[in-house]
Amino acid sequence: MDLDEILPKKAGDPLADLMRQDLDPLSVAELEARIAALETEIVRTRGKMERAVNHRASADSLFKR
Repeated sequence: MDLDEILPKKAGDPLADLMRQDLDPLSVAELEARIAALETEIVRTRGKMERAVNHRASADSLFKR
């Protein structure tokens, strides 16, 4: 998959910048810290998605959609 297909199109997007960052100068410890930070962000994002889905399901139930 090409990065251009999955990256947001707006300029200055932090995710796009992160994915384009050169990893070569980073040490193993720095890479491990980066992975830990990204895993934490994944958990936070999944939690937000779950809350959004639950909120939507509650609203649908309330209005019997």
